[in-house]
Amino acid sequence: MDAKLQEAIGVPALIGERARNLFLSRQMYCSGAVLVTLNQALGGSLEEYQAIALAAPFSEGVGKSGCMCGALGGALLALGLFIGGTTPARRRATVQKATGDLVGRFKTCFGASCCRVLSKKNTSDSKSRFNQCSRLTAQAAALAAELIIEHRPELENVVDFCFLNARDSAAGGFIKTALRCAGF
Repeated sequence: MDAKLQEAIGVPALIGERARNLFLSRQMYCSGAVLVTLNQALGGSLEEYQAIALAAPFSEGVGKSGCMCGALGGALLALGLFIGGTTPARRRATVQKATGDLVGRFKTCFGASCCRVLSKKNTSDSKSRFNQCSRLTAQAAALAAELIIEHRPELENVVDFCFLNARDSAAGGFIKTALRCAGF
């Protein structure tokens, strides 16, 4: 994708679509797809396996409890990573405000932040629920990217467009997941 088109689309939208692709290709659950994408795209300090491990408890509505959307949980972890800094106590008020803003924007888009409420209409249709979760994943990643870039505009200069522009098929995702599980 050329630079002018990337600029026109916007970094948050590209981040959202890449997170959605990682979810749709079944490489990661929602929370991991969001955190991995934001970390990789914006030059975060986590290795991929660390981001996946940190986000794991949030998948499927925080361990299938239905209490919070896992994609939102991954986005909140990314806020802490990028806005929290190395002195979290000094940045606490900033992170808390950004957290409130993110949750508010997410609720404005979807009407709720609770997985159980968000998926209420799709409990018996797994394909419909999967598609809805892919949309939640994309939007949570894009909203978090907007906030992170608002607070850290210098990160727009380090965006990994090669990563963002990559797209994996379900078969490719399966192979990557198998290799990751095998330790490669």
